[in-house]
Amino acid sequence: MTRPRKPQSPFRYFHSSPELIRLVVMMYVRFPLSLRNVEDLLFERGIDICHETVRHWWNRFGPMFASEIRRRRVSRMRGFRQWKWHLDEMYVKLNGEMVYLWRAVDHEGEILESYVTKKRDKSAALAFMKKALKRHGQVDAIVTDVLRSYPAAMRDLGNLECREMGKWLNNRAENSHLPFRRRERAMVRFRRMKTLQKFASVHANVHNHFNHERHLIDRQTFKERRSAALAEWQALAS
Repeated sequence: MTRPRKPQSPFRYFHSSPELIRLVVMMYVRFPLSLRNVEDLLFERGIDICHETVRHWWNRFGPMFASEIRRRRVSRMRGFRQWKWHLDEMYVKLNGEMVYLWRAVDHEGEILESYVTKKRDKSAALAFMKKALKRHGQVDAIVTDVLRSYPAAMRDLGNLECREMGKWLNNRAENSHLPFRRRERAMVRFRRMKTLQKFASVHANVHNHFNHERHLIDRQTFKERRSAALAEWQALAS
């Protein structure tokens, strides 16, 4: 009887430790720091790496960590059906050209999906909603703004009756843009749609993982949740 092969470590070709790689990716994606900011902070702690190494590590391991975080969350939430989604789009400048970052946020403030398009029409809204529904399942209510692309796309999907719209109802999605805006300023904008799509997806999942809503809980509960999230992060891809 042959033994099942143990999956190879994704860190096997790297001389640096997995703990250091996870730390670098977390610092760069989670906090509004530039590549050189991360390099300088690590050098102050006795770790000498180049800012291009930071860029290579987040490009290589960021999507892998984000995918594992998203997979675990989706598997836990698949059976939960009392969902209310908040959909919104924000503009992002890409080499002087305006593109749109669509985002789906659940009723707890966690970002479910990020999707970049050049237009803000029905076909873009339809592609975005199909992607979100395929990954996360059906939803009870969808809150949108007055953009007419949403009802046009929902009419094709057959869930127009789930739509909700009203003043201040979509503040959940509007406020979810703020961490990404802070991160965008630190990166001095984006240059390619592929990079924007990758970073938006990675940033959303890392933000979800470390978002403990500290203003709603007591200090002791916050410390326990923070420690649990950090322990789970340190075990990713191990």
